Amino acid sequence: MEIGIDSFAATVKGVSAMDRMGFLLDEIEMADTSGLDVFGIGEHHRGDYLDSAPAVILAAAAARTKSIRLTSAVTVLGAADPVRVFQEFATLDLISRGRAEIVVGRGSSIEAYPLFGLDLNDYDALSEEKLELLLALRDETNVTWSGRFRAPLDGQGVYPRPAQPKMPIWLGVGGTPQSFARAGILGLPLMVAIIGGEFRRFRSLVNLYREAGARAGHAPEALRVGIHALGFVAETDREAADRFFPGWQAMFTKIGLERGWAPSTRAQFDNLVRPGGAFLVGDPDTVAAKIRQTSEDLGGIDRLTFQMSSAASDQPAMLRSIEMLGREVKPRVSA
Repeated sequence: MEIGIDSFAATVKGVSAMDRMGFLLDEIEMADTSGLDVFGIGEHHRGDYLDSAPAVILAAAAARTKSIRLTSAVTVLGAADPVRVFQEFATLDLISRGRAEIVVGRGSSIEAYPLFGLDLNDYDALSEEKLELLLALRDETNVTWSGRFRAPLDGQGVYPRPAQPKMPIWLGVGGTPQSFARAGILGLPLMVAIIGGEFRRFRSLVNLYREAGARAGHAPEALRVGIHALGFVAETDREAADRFFPGWQAMFTKIGLERGWAPSTRAQFDNLVRPGGAFLVGDPDTVAAKIRQTSEDLGGIDRLTFQMSSAASDQPAMLRSIEMLGREVKPRVSA
Protein backbone atom coordinates (compact mmCIF):
# COMPACT_ATOMS: atom_id res chain seq x y z
CA MET A 1 0.00 0.00 0.00
CA GLU A 2 1.20 3.51 -0.85
CA ILE A 3 1.04 6.02 2.00
CA GLY A 4 1.27 9.76 1.65
CA ILE A 5 -0.01 13.17 2.64
CA ASP A 6 -2.41 15.72 1.19
CA SER A 7 -2.17 19.38 2.14
CA PHE A 8 -4.49 22.32 1.59
CA ALA A 9 -1.70 24.78 2.45
CA ALA A 10 -3.77 26.22 5.28
CA THR A 11 -2.71 29.64 6.49
CA VAL A 12 -1.48 29.95 10.08
CA LYS A 13 -2.27 32.89 12.35
CA GLY A 14 0.87 34.91 13.02
CA VAL A 15 2.83 33.28 10.15
CA SER A 16 3.32 35.18 6.90
CA ALA A 17 2.16 33.61 3.64
CA MET A 18 5.79 33.47 2.51
CA ASP A 19 6.91 31.60 5.60
CA ARG A 20 3.91 29.26 5.49
CA MET A 21 4.74 28.35 1.90
CA GLY A 22 8.32 27.69 2.91
CA PHE A 23 7.11 25.45 5.74
CA LEU A 24 4.93 23.54 3.26
CA LEU A 25 7.92 22.84 1.02
CA ASP A 26 9.81 21.64 4.10
CA GLU A 27 6.93 19.23 4.79
CA ILE A 28 7.08 17.83 1.27
CA GLU A 29 10.85 17.42 1.51
CA MET A 30 10.47 15.62 4.85
CA ALA A 31 7.87 13.30 3.32
CA ASP A 32 10.31 12.46 0.53
CA THR A 33 13.30 11.76 2.76
CA SER A 34 11.14 9.74 5.19
CA GLY A 35 10.09 7.31 2.47
CA LEU A 36 6.48 8.31 1.88
CA ASP A 37 5.07 7.55 -1.55
CA VAL A 38 2.99 10.57 -2.53
CA PHE A 39 2.26 14.19 -1.61
CA GLY A 40 -0.84 15.99 -2.84
CA ILE A 41 -1.80 19.66 -2.89
CA GLY A 42 -5.47 20.63 -2.86
CA GLU A 43 -7.14 23.51 -4.67
CA HIS A 44 -9.12 26.27 -2.98
CA HIS A 45 -9.75 29.90 -3.82
CA ARG A 46 -10.24 31.52 -0.43
CA GLY A 47 -8.24 33.48 2.10
CA ASP A 48 -7.52 30.67 4.58
CA TYR A 49 -5.65 28.48 2.06
CA LEU A 50 -2.65 29.12 -0.21
CA ASP A 51 -3.31 26.35 -2.74
CA SER A 52 -5.08 28.13 -5.60
CA ALA A 53 -2.23 27.14 -7.97
CA PRO A 54 -1.25 23.59 -6.92
CA ALA A 55 0.89 22.84 -9.97
CA VAL A 56 3.19 25.75 -9.09
CA ILE A 57 3.68 24.49 -5.53
CA LEU A 58 4.29 20.95 -6.78
CA ALA A 59 6.85 22.18 -9.31
CA ALA A 60 8.76 23.93 -6.53
CA ALA A 61 8.60 20.68 -4.53
CA ALA A 62 9.83 18.68 -7.51
CA ALA A 63 13.10 20.59 -7.47
CA ARG A 64 13.62 19.71 -3.78
CA THR A 65 12.65 16.02 -3.86
CA LYS A 66 13.88 12.85 -5.50
CA SER A 67 11.38 10.01 -5.41
CA ILE A 68 8.01 11.01 -3.94
CA ARG A 69 5.11 11.22 -6.39
CA LEU A 70 3.49 14.66 -6.67
CA THR A 71 -0.22 15.11 -7.29
CA SER A 72 -3.16 17.45 -7.04
CA ALA A 73 -5.71 16.70 -4.33
CA VAL A 74 -7.98 17.60 -6.10
CA THR A 75 -7.91 19.68 -9.27
CA VAL A 76 -11.34 21.32 -9.60
CA LEU A 77 -11.59 20.37 -13.25
CA GLY A 78 -15.08 21.75 -13.85
CA ALA A 79 -13.76 25.27 -13.20
CA ALA A 80 -10.55 24.85 -15.26
CA ASP A 81 -9.46 24.55 -18.86
CA PRO A 82 -8.43 20.90 -19.42
CA VAL A 83 -5.83 21.93 -21.99
CA ARG A 84 -4.11 24.19 -19.48
CA VAL A 85 -4.38 21.60 -16.71
CA PHE A 86 -2.76 19.00 -18.93
CA GLN A 87 0.04 21.37 -19.94
CA GLU A 88 0.77 22.33 -16.33
CA PHE A 89 0.97 18.75 -15.10
CA ALA A 90 2.89 17.56 -18.15
CA THR A 91 5.43 20.28 -17.36
CA LEU A 92 5.48 19.14 -13.72
CA ASP A 93 6.07 15.59 -14.96
CA LEU A 94 9.14 16.74 -16.89
CA ILE A 95 10.52 18.73 -13.96
CA SER A 96 9.99 15.81 -11.58
CA ARG A 97 11.31 13.26 -14.10
CA GLY A 98 8.08 11.29 -14.29
CA ARG A 99 6.55 11.70 -10.80
CA ALA A 100 3.41 13.73 -11.57
CA GLU A 101 -0.19 12.62 -11.15
CA ILE A 102 -3.56 14.37 -11.24
CA VAL A 103 -6.55 13.74 -9.00
CA VAL A 104 -9.56 15.45 -10.57
CA GLY A 105 -12.88 16.12 -8.91
CA ARG A 106 -15.80 18.48 -8.67
CA GLY A 107 -14.61 20.04 -5.42
CA SER A 108 -16.57 20.25 -2.19
CA SER A 109 -15.96 24.02 -2.13
CA ILE A 110 -17.68 25.81 -4.97
CA GLU A 111 -15.92 29.19 -4.91
CA ALA A 112 -13.94 28.44 -8.09
CA TYR A 113 -17.04 28.36 -10.29
CA PRO A 114 -18.29 31.94 -9.79
CA LEU A 115 -14.69 33.16 -9.62
CA PHE A 116 -14.09 32.01 -13.17
CA GLY A 117 -17.52 33.05 -14.46
CA LEU A 118 -19.15 29.62 -14.55
CA ASP A 119 -22.78 28.82 -13.84
CA LEU A 120 -23.30 26.44 -10.91
CA ASN A 121 -26.33 25.06 -12.74
CA ASP A 122 -23.78 23.46 -15.10
CA TYR A 123 -21.81 21.89 -12.21
CA ASP A 124 -22.23 18.26 -13.31
CA ALA A 125 -22.06 18.85 -17.04
CA LEU A 126 -18.87 20.91 -16.73
CA SER A 127 -17.08 18.15 -14.85
CA GLU A 128 -18.15 15.37 -17.19
CA GLU A 129 -17.27 17.20 -20.39
CA LYS A 130 -13.92 18.46 -19.18
CA LEU A 131 -12.87 15.05 -17.87
CA GLU A 132 -13.63 13.60 -21.30
CA LEU A 133 -11.31 16.16 -22.89
CA LEU A 134 -8.54 15.72 -20.30
CA LEU A 135 -8.46 11.96 -20.89
CA ALA A 136 -8.33 12.51 -24.64
CA LEU A 137 -5.40 14.91 -24.22
CA ARG A 138 -3.54 12.32 -22.17
CA ASP A 139 -3.99 9.69 -24.87
CA GLU A 140 -3.31 11.79 -27.97
CA THR A 141 -1.11 14.74 -28.89
CA ASN A 142 -3.44 15.99 -31.63
CA VAL A 143 -7.06 15.91 -30.47
CA THR A 144 -10.21 16.62 -32.45
CA TRP A 145 -12.96 17.48 -29.99
CA SER A 146 -15.94 19.76 -29.44
CA GLY A 147 -18.21 20.48 -26.48
CA ARG A 148 -20.39 23.10 -24.82
CA PHE A 149 -17.97 24.86 -22.52
CA ARG A 150 -14.79 25.66 -24.46
CA ALA A 151 -13.65 26.25 -28.01
CA PRO A 152 -13.31 23.07 -30.09
CA LEU A 153 -10.00 21.44 -30.95
CA ASP A 154 -9.44 20.49 -34.57
CA GLY A 155 -6.21 18.57 -34.32
CA GLN A 156 -3.87 21.13 -32.80
CA GLY A 157 -0.94 19.65 -30.92
CA VAL A 158 -1.03 20.07 -27.14
CA TYR A 159 2.46 20.35 -25.65
CA PRO A 160 4.60 19.55 -23.79
CA ARG A 161 4.04 15.83 -23.54
CA PRO A 162 4.75 14.28 -20.12
CA ALA A 163 7.70 12.03 -19.36
CA GLN A 164 5.36 9.17 -18.43
CA PRO A 165 3.73 7.37 -21.37
CA LYS A 166 0.37 7.62 -19.57
CA MET A 167 0.34 10.11 -16.72
CA PRO A 168 -1.93 8.79 -13.93
CA ILE A 169 -5.30 10.51 -13.59
CA TRP A 170 -7.41 9.57 -10.55
CA LEU A 171 -11.05 10.48 -10.03
CA GLY A 172 -11.70 12.05 -6.63
CA VAL A 173 -15.15 11.30 -5.17
CA GLY A 174 -17.18 11.88 -2.01
CA GLY A 175 -20.23 9.76 -1.28
CA THR A 176 -22.26 9.85 -4.51
CA PRO A 177 -22.87 6.37 -5.99
CA GLN A 178 -22.93 7.76 -9.53
CA SER A 179 -19.37 9.06 -9.12
CA PHE A 180 -18.08 5.67 -7.96
CA ALA A 181 -19.77 3.91 -10.87
CA ARG A 182 -18.47 6.49 -13.35
CA ALA A 183 -14.89 5.98 -12.21
CA GLY A 184 -15.30 2.23 -12.69
CA ILE A 185 -16.82 2.60 -16.16
CA LEU A 186 -13.91 4.86 -17.19
CA GLY A 187 -11.36 2.50 -15.62
CA LEU A 188 -9.81 5.32 -13.59
CA PRO A 189 -8.20 4.82 -10.18
CA LEU A 190 -10.50 6.06 -7.42
CA MET A 191 -9.63 8.49 -4.61
CA VAL A 192 -12.32 8.56 -1.91
CA ALA A 193 -12.44 11.49 0.53
CA ILE A 194 -13.62 10.20 3.92
CA ILE A 195 -13.67 12.98 6.52
CA GLY A 196 -16.20 11.58 8.97
CA GLY A 197 -18.28 8.57 9.96
CA GLU A 198 -16.76 5.11 9.56
CA PHE A 199 -14.56 3.71 6.80
CA ARG A 200 -16.49 0.46 6.57
CA ARG A 201 -19.65 2.28 5.49
CA PHE A 202 -17.99 2.98 2.14
CA ARG A 203 -17.56 -0.73 1.33
CA SER A 204 -20.74 -0.91 -0.78
CA LEU A 205 -19.64 2.12 -2.82
CA VAL A 206 -16.16 0.69 -3.37
CA ASN A 207 -17.79 -2.59 -4.44
CA LEU A 208 -19.98 -0.62 -6.87
CA TYR A 209 -16.83 0.93 -8.37
CA ARG A 210 -15.16 -2.45 -8.84
CA GLU A 211 -18.29 -4.05 -10.27
CA ALA A 212 -18.83 -1.20 -12.74
CA GLY A 213 -15.19 -1.43 -13.83
CA ALA A 214 -15.39 -5.18 -14.32
CA ARG A 215 -18.58 -4.89 -16.38
CA ALA A 216 -16.84 -2.27 -18.53
CA GLY A 217 -14.02 -4.74 -19.21
CA HIS A 218 -11.27 -3.15 -17.15
CA ALA A 219 -8.63 -5.38 -15.55
CA PRO A 220 -8.79 -5.61 -11.74
CA GLU A 221 -5.28 -4.16 -11.41
CA ALA A 222 -6.44 -0.99 -13.18
CA LEU A 223 -9.17 -0.41 -10.59
CA ARG A 224 -7.04 1.04 -7.81
CA VAL A 225 -8.64 2.45 -4.65
CA GLY A 226 -7.21 5.30 -2.62
CA ILE A 227 -8.51 6.87 0.59
CA HIS A 228 -8.01 10.47 1.68
CA ALA A 229 -8.55 10.78 5.44
CA LEU A 230 -7.74 13.02 8.36
CA GLY A 231 -4.86 11.82 10.51
CA PHE A 232 -1.87 12.66 12.66
CA VAL A 233 0.93 10.67 14.31
CA ALA A 234 2.74 11.39 17.59
CA GLU A 235 4.60 9.51 20.30
CA THR A 236 1.39 8.57 22.13
CA ASP A 237 -2.29 8.37 21.28
CA ARG A 238 -3.09 11.17 23.72
CA GLU A 239 -0.41 13.48 22.38
CA ALA A 240 -1.57 12.92 18.78
CA ALA A 241 -5.18 13.70 19.68
CA ASP A 242 -4.34 16.75 21.75
CA ARG A 243 -2.08 18.23 19.06
CA PHE A 244 -4.53 17.60 16.22
CA PHE A 245 -7.83 18.53 17.89
CA PRO A 246 -7.53 22.34 18.27
CA GLY A 247 -6.79 22.97 14.60
CA TRP A 248 -9.42 20.44 13.50
CA GLN A 249 -12.04 22.09 15.70
CA ALA A 250 -11.23 25.57 14.39
CA MET A 251 -11.21 24.44 10.75
CA PHE A 252 -14.40 22.42 10.85
CA THR A 253 -16.30 24.88 13.03
CA LYS A 254 -15.57 27.58 10.45
CA ILE A 255 -16.60 25.32 7.56
CA GLY A 256 -19.65 24.26 9.53
CA LEU A 257 -20.80 27.83 10.07
CA GLU A 258 -20.63 28.41 6.32
CA ARG A 259 -22.70 25.29 5.65
CA GLY A 260 -25.18 25.52 8.51
CA TRP A 261 -23.63 22.85 10.74
CA ALA A 262 -23.30 22.95 14.52
CA PRO A 263 -19.86 23.80 16.01
CA SER A 264 -17.44 20.87 16.20
CA THR A 265 -16.82 19.36 19.65
CA ARG A 266 -14.22 17.23 21.42
CA ALA A 267 -16.81 14.48 21.86
CA GLN A 268 -17.31 14.31 18.08
CA PHE A 269 -13.57 14.24 17.57
CA ASP A 270 -12.98 11.47 20.11
CA ASN A 271 -15.73 9.40 18.49
CA LEU A 272 -13.97 9.66 15.13
CA VAL A 273 -10.59 8.75 16.65
CA ARG A 274 -11.93 5.57 18.29
CA PRO A 275 -11.56 2.16 16.57
CA GLY A 276 -13.88 2.15 13.57
CA GLY A 277 -13.97 5.94 13.33
CA ALA A 278 -12.63 7.70 10.25
CA PHE A 279 -9.69 9.55 11.88
CA LEU A 280 -6.19 8.02 11.77
CA VAL A 281 -4.87 9.70 14.91
CA GLY A 282 -2.50 8.05 17.38
CA ASP A 283 0.92 6.55 17.93
CA PRO A 284 2.54 4.50 15.13
CA ASP A 285 1.12 1.18 16.33
CA THR A 286 -2.40 2.55 16.65
CA VAL A 287 -2.35 4.24 13.25
CA ALA A 288 -0.79 1.27 11.45
CA ALA A 289 -3.37 -1.10 12.94
CA LYS A 290 -6.20 1.19 11.89
CA ILE A 291 -4.84 1.45 8.34
CA ARG A 292 -4.70 -2.34 8.06
CA GLN A 293 -8.25 -2.60 9.39
CA THR A 294 -9.43 0.05 6.97
CA SER A 295 -7.98 -1.86 4.04
CA GLU A 296 -9.71 -5.02 5.22
CA ASP A 297 -13.02 -3.22 5.72
CA LEU A 298 -12.92 -1.87 2.16
CA GLY A 299 -11.78 -5.04 0.42
CA GLY A 300 -8.20 -3.84 -0.05
CA ILE A 301 -6.89 -0.34 -0.74
CA ASP A 302 -3.88 0.73 -2.78
CA ARG A 303 -3.19 4.20 -1.39
CA LEU A 304 -3.94 6.13 1.77
CA THR A 305 -3.21 9.84 2.10
CA PHE A 306 -3.31 11.79 5.38
CA GLN A 307 -4.76 15.28 5.57
CA MET A 308 -2.83 16.98 8.39
CA SER A 309 -3.36 20.66 7.55
CA SER A 310 -5.29 21.42 10.73
CA ALA A 311 -2.07 20.84 12.73
CA ALA A 312 -0.03 23.24 10.59
CA SER A 313 0.35 25.83 13.37
CA ASP A 314 2.83 23.51 15.12
CA GLN A 315 5.51 23.11 12.47
CA PRO A 316 7.93 20.95 14.51
CA ALA A 317 5.10 18.56 15.40
CA MET A 318 4.01 18.45 11.75
CA LEU A 319 7.51 17.54 10.57
CA ARG A 320 7.85 14.92 13.30
CA SER A 321 4.46 13.44 12.41
CA ILE A 322 5.44 13.21 8.75
CA GLU A 323 8.73 11.57 9.65
CA MET A 324 7.01 9.03 11.90
CA LEU A 325 4.44 8.27 9.21
CA GLY A 326 7.21 7.38 6.75
CA ARG A 327 9.75 5.75 9.04
CA GLU A 328 7.49 4.02 11.59
CA VAL A 329 3.91 3.68 10.35
CA LYS A 330 4.58 2.67 6.74
CA PRO A 331 6.93 -0.25 7.69
CA ARG A 332 4.34 -1.49 10.21
CA VAL A 333 1.62 -1.47 7.54
CA SER A 334 3.84 -3.34 5.10
CA ALA A 335 4.99 -5.96 7.65
